[in-house]
Amino acid sequence: MKTSFLISVKTLARTAMLLALTLAIQGFGFPPAITGPLVNFMLILSTILAGTAGGVVIGSVTPWIALIVGILPVPLAPAVPFIMLGNAAYCLLFGLLYRAGALRRWLGVIAASLAKFIIIAGAVQLLLALPAPLVQVLMFPQLINALAGGIAALGAGIYLQRIAVAAGSAVAAGSDLEN
Repeated sequence: MKTSFLISVKTLARTAMLLALTLAIQGFGFPPAITGPLVNFMLILSTILAGTAGGVVIGSVTPWIALIVGILPVPLAPAVPFIMLGNAAYCLLFGLLYRAGALRRWLGVIAASLAKFIIIAGAVQLLLALPAPLVQVLMFPQLINALAGGIAALGAGIYLQRIAVAAGSAVAAGSDLEN
């Protein structure tokens, strides 16, 4: 029976699990050079596995939670809305291009990474007054983290989807044998 809900329970559960995993990664306390690509990995993987809306939700929630629990330093609080916007654009742009074919998936990672970088770096340069060391964290490393995490996630996501298709085929074949 089809439901009239905008989002399925399966997608909601998948989004919640991916959000929890992303928050756990943030909470491990790795250096930013490791945490940044891992979080971006999770944003793109979430977009692949839970849809564009799921990726956007995760990308919007994680900066606030990181600030609340002390992962992001308090002086970065004014940047949080722009990090959220950058993450949302990252997932949205990738999600739009992901469904357009293999080449556009890779271009989607590049375009999404550039969009995220432009939003965050633009806000840092034009709108926010942050201490110099924090400005540097929100500049070029954001582009590198987005590219590295996105490329790795795209490879992992394609692999996971192949496994899911194979598992679905095996389950379908098994159910045919029982009938």
